[in-house]
Amino acid sequence: MLAALGYELILSGYSVLWTPTSTLVQRLLAAKRDLRLPQELAKLDKYACVILDDIGYVQHDRDEMEVLFTFLSERYERKSVLITTNLVFSEWERIFKNPMTTMAAIDRVIHHCVILDMMAVDSYRAHQAHHQHLTQLEEVQIGTNK
Repeated sequence: MLAALGYELILSGYSVLWTPTSTLVQRLLAAKRDLRLPQELAKLDKYACVILDDIGYVQHDRDEMEVLFTFLSERYERKSVLITTNLVFSEWERIFKNPMTTMAAIDRVIHHCVILDMMAVDSYRAHQAHHQHLTQLEEVQIGTNK
């Protein structure tokens, strides 16, 4: 879904960055270590939209989540951030490690946002795997009937 939205934004003339959240966090952490975090954030600010894939998939330490929070705060009310996650908001403390930071991050994310809950939607990957499995079974049955 977000890939399609990103594609449409690009077709409409907007600059878009799609990145795994873990990759962005490592990029920001390296910039912070090298004392160039403001410059890195300025580079990211050139994108009208940043799509963060799987924000809850990889567990990060406190330093990594601080740079992610900084990124979200810098873009808040100025630039778009699209996020994919398999975690509900009540589980975001696993990401941000601190209740206050978690609440502040959620507050920035949900203000002016649209939430698409895809949990009730059938998984495209599961559907494709099921179809592939059925095709393989048919091929085996055809092979044994010859």
